[in-house]
Amino acid sequence: MAPGAGTAFDSFIADEISKYSEIAFPVKSSFIKRLLIKKLKCKQLHPNPEDEFSQPDVGPSYRIISEYEKKYIRNTNMGKEYFQDEDPIIVEKIYPSGYMILNGHHRWAAALRLGYSKIPVQIVNILHNQEIKEMIINSVHDKRVALDLDEIVFYNPSLDEPEDNLPFPISLFYKQRLRRGIPALFRMLEKEGYDIWVYSSEYYSMEYIKYLFKRYHVNVTSIVTGTNKLRQSRAEKQAMEAIYSAKYKHTLLIDNSMIAMIDNVKKDFRDFEIPDTSHWSTEVMDIIKEIAADESKERPGKDESVI
Repeated sequence: MAPGAGTAFDSFIADEISKYSEIAFPVKSSFIKRLLIKKLKCKQLHPNPEDEFSQPDVGPSYRIISEYEKKYIRNTNMGKEYFQDEDPIIVEKIYPSGYMILNGHHRWAAALRLGYSKIPVQIVNILHNQEIKEMIINSVHDKRVALDLDEIVFYNPSLDEPEDNLPFPISLFYKQRLRRGIPALFRMLEKEGYDIWVYSSEYYSMEYIKYLFKRYHVNVTSIVTGTNKLRQSRAEKQAMEAIYSAKYKHTLLIDNSMIAMIDNVKKDFRDFEIPDTSHWSTEVMDIIKEIAADESKERPGKDESVI
């Protein structure tokens, strides 16, 4: 029998979290599984302890669950797929078994409570803090640039022109197009010795984004997704900030209208306005050249003694 409402379902969630919180950890799912598996049994999915849904003082929202239940019943009565028009549940494979829900807890709860056997899913591989730490420590670069994937890197018709579309049939699988000038900018950043970090609130698969960039002949250091769902304690945030500060002498945060430079050596902050957003990538590259020129002036010359 499917878990009931209210207290009974709260107890079910608490039991699930207790069962997996001490022993479960994420593992990578193979490309074949991510490609072929489109549905999973509802009972193979487990609530994410880090999500607000699983926090007793926040969720779950039974109003939202009820709305999904009504919609699913209505779709079924009309002879439709109950999950029609809904995005698949985003999940990540975990050890020892099953999949952790990254996005879609309330949709999963509604299907589970209605007794549906399976639910549409999308399996993704994402980066976790320990992997991020290892990438930072193992990097050969001492400068970092950070950009928002959806707001800055991907083409937005209200902001700029796009790069050329990918050739058919690749374009059928990769709907996103890069903003005009992003490949040239990333190549320049790579040449200038920057680690390139892209962030997204969405749960893209790392392999998907890496391959998309590869088709545009650019590389990125790291792809961090699901940032709006990331729950970190103050101690964890401070620990990550300390690792970034120790590794990178400065970080560039590139936005649509400005570049912010965090200098971890001087403990300083500077910002640079992008004066002509209609030529965004060119303006950004000019500012980075300006920063590089300033760095060069500050370095001791060959004949200068370093005290």
